[in-house]
Formats: sequence, structure tokens, C-alpha cells
Amino acid sequence: MALISPSRRLRRTPFSDGVEASGVKAYTVYNHMLLPTAFRSIEEDYHHLKQAVQVWDVACERQVELRGPDAGRLVQLLTPRDLRSMLPGQCYYVPIVDETGGMLNDPVAVKLAEDRWWISIADSDLLYWIKGLAYGYRLDVLVDEPDVSPLAVQGPRADDLMAAVFGDAVRNIRFFRFAHLDFQGHDMVVARSGYSKQGGFEIYVEGEQLGMPLWNALMEAGKSLDVHAGCPNLIERIESGLLSYGNDMTDDNTPHECGLGRFCNTQTAIGCIGRDALLRVAKEGPVKQIRALEIDGPAVPGCDRWWPLKHGADMVGRVSSAAWSPDFQTNVAIGMVRMTHWDAGAELTVETPAGQRQVRVREGFWA
Repeated sequence: MALISPSRRLRRTPFSDGVEASGVKAYTVYNHMLLPTAFRSIEEDYHHLKQAVQVWDVACERQVELRGPDAGRLVQLLTPRDLRSMLPGQCYYVPIVDETGGMLNDPVAVKLAEDRWWISIADSDLLYWIKGLAYGYRLDVLVDEPDVSPLAVQGPRADDLMAAVFGDAVRNIRFFRFAHLDFQGHDMVVARSGYSKQGGFEIYVEGEQLGMPLWNALMEAGKSLDVHAGCPNLIERIESGLLSYGNDMTDDNTPHECGLGRFCNTQTAIGCIGRDALLRVAKEGPVKQIRALEIDGPAVPGCDRWWPLKHGADMVGRVSSAAWSPDFQTNVAIGMVRMTHWDAGAELTVETPAGQRQVRVREGFWA
């Protein structure tokens, strides 16, 4: 693949110096920023993530800050998840939809206060949609991208590493909750969350100048824990069924098609932009849906485009993410499959760059 030319539009992060010193081997572009995708290799990083602890530069998970008396109303406009019972200190996974019920993003909403929220976004320019809604509805709210850059600590030894830097109070943070903890005299929002199923935290670093001091502190404290720089791992996320916006779903898909119906309280999410459209979807049910797929044969190539999923000559879906799993000794995959062929055990074929392969629909994901 040709190199990507750096420019001011392709933004570095507060942790880029540490990432480079750690020997990053590949990047992708995410929210106009650099996101590491491999250090030693995807397979070596995968094994290490499951065994030890990694520090991830995920500054590309940009925040959209909503601040003002109408902040709560604006967040509810965005999502079919009912937010009325959400309290400050909680994080919610929230599908964001447009007026047709199509997915625009699948961020984590962080409720800092009744009148202040961060929306920690996946890879799409959600800021402009939210600004447009705030202006169009004449809401009393400021919408902006603050100088906040998440740094993730993931893996089975994450609690020990975080406790070494932030103290044992970090161990008491519950899943999808956050606490305000001190780092060198600076208050930091620390949440038990992250884009892996191995457990860990996301630290919301306010102020670019704090990036490398925190990175260095974690790396120094983690020497005895076999800490390494890491990144969201393709193999581990597919095994775990963690979806990637833009890969596994787009604005052509509803949350129900993405298997996210459990995060939709469409009846009670009064004010949600796409509520009427989703009420129809919830009643009738989706005609296609995300499924875990197992692809036969040796390791498949990288999936940088959708692969046609067929039953005989009929197109019945697409494979959107795929990789060889060393732990399960098979090709693990995520695909969107029509209801006629989405039952567990269904036998299909997929057209890969390496030729046609047999595919089986699974009951669920591997982890």
C-alpha cells in the first residue's frame, strides 16, 4: 500500500511521540487523526493484549461537548436510548440516528453533569450534525470539540497498572462508570470502558500538554507488568463482536440491523429525531442483521472492502470484517445477513480476494 502523506489535516495526537518511540508499524486515519493499528504484529499484539496490559493512543475518539441548559434535551434528540434515568458519573453506549433511523455513529455518552456531556465518537463527523440540530431547534447549548484526548489501558493487568499510577481507588470504578482522579495535580476523568473485551479503562486527558507525562508514567509503572504500547486489535474485536462504524455499519443501517436493538427504548425516548422511523422498524423487525460468521480454509486476506455473501447464485449479505484467529484456529468474521439465511448453522459462500470460501453462520461471537 502507498504511504499516506502527513499534513496538518491529518492530526497527530498528544501521545504520538510515545507511539513512535514504541515502534508503531502501521496507522489508519480515524476522525482526521492517526490511529495506530499494529506495533509488533497484529497477532503478537493480540496475544499480548489477552495476557498482560497495553496502553492505547485512542485520541482519535474525539469528544463532542454539549454544555448548557438544553444539553440533556439535545443528547436525547440524537439517540433512541432513553436517557432520563442516566446520572452524572455514568457512561452509556448510545446509537446515534438520523431522521430515517439510519446509524450516524455509535459513541459512548459521558454525563459529566446535568448541563454538560461528552459524546465520545466513532469515525464520522458527528460534530456538524449536532451543531446543526442545536441551531435548528434554537437550543440553549454550546457544541464544540474540546481539547480532550482519550488514552486507554486494556488487558487483564489493567487494574494493577492503573492503581500504580492513580491509586487503589481506581479499582472501585464500576463498568461504564467514571471517577475524577488526580494525576500530578490535574483532575482526570477515568472510566472503566474500552474497545476490547479484556477489561480496562479510558482516561480522558484534558490538555495536550498532559499527554506524554501520563504516557511515560504508565509505561514506567508498568515495566513489571509487561506493559506494551498497543491499539484496538482487529482479531480480538471480531472475536468479541465489537462493531466498527463505517466498516460493519453505515447510515444505511438501523440499530436493529446492527444488533443494537437492546440499546433502543424507542417507545419512551421522546424527542429522538428518528423515533417515528424506528417505531416502524421495531414493530416489523429488520430484514437483515449483523451475524458472527466462520470462514473455512487458511487465513483470509485483509478485508478492506465488503465481500459478497451468497447462497448459490443469490446475494444474501456481505462480510465486513474478517481475520484469522490464532486462539480459535479459524477465520472469524462479522457480516450483515438477510433474514432468510441468518439462522445459526446456515451454510453460505463468500467471495474473497483469495477466492470463494465456505461460510457458516454462528449462534454468537467467540468471546
